[in-house]
Amino acid sequence: MDKVITIQQAVASVRDGMTLMIGGFMTAGTPETLMDALVATGAKELTVICNDTGFPGKGIGKLIVNKRIKKLLASHIGTNPETGRQMTGGETEVTLIPQGTLAERIRCGGAGLGGFLTPTGVGTVVAEGKQVITIGGREYLLELPLRADVALLKAYKADKMGNLVYRRSSRNFNPLMAMAADLVIAEVEQVVETGELDPDEFMTPGVFVHHMVLGGDEAWREAAMTLCAG
Repeated sequence: MDKVITIQQAVASVRDGMTLMIGGFMTAGTPETLMDALVATGAKELTVICNDTGFPGKGIGKLIVNKRIKKLLASHIGTNPETGRQMTGGETEVTLIPQGTLAERIRCGGAGLGGFLTPTGVGTVVAEGKQVITIGGREYLLELPLRADVALLKAYKADKMGNLVYRRSSRNFNPLMAMAADLVIAEVEQVVETGELDPDEFMTPGVFVHHMVLGGDEAWREAAMTLCAG
């Protein structure tokens, strides 16, 4: 089964008000082509779950600058001053989550777990509104799982069945998010025939991936022309 679709088809799956997971760590492993196409569609009022918001003119930062995000759940926002400005100005609701906690909440969402206990954040603002459970004389926060309507990922290579291979540190949150969304779309740099990849190379099995798009400037220019014409 060939899971490759056009960028236009991919971003058409994202509608106003949806919850998105977007892979990446300071734009490494962020699906840049999909970010550009998503901005072009005008989708708004989005809830976005991600590690960070990139930079003002790069990655998820483009969604921030264009004010498409209503609610953000992230580990940090320090690389994008515009995110901080919108947060303090009340334009965007921002929930900051310790990075390990964020990763584990996503993993729980993908694994079908009801949550997990962690001492991280006990006695701080992180604990506000959360259940505190004492075990063996130590307090833990109950952290609940996270899931999304759509996950937008970035991979280095894939076969036509959607088995993904990431490149070095760009792997980051992508494999976790692939398991925690109802619809998973991966932007990939190259697609090979099924059977060309050794199964030991698979980092995200194709069973989790619904669609793929080819990334890169050439692909985006073609998509941008079509979107603008429409």
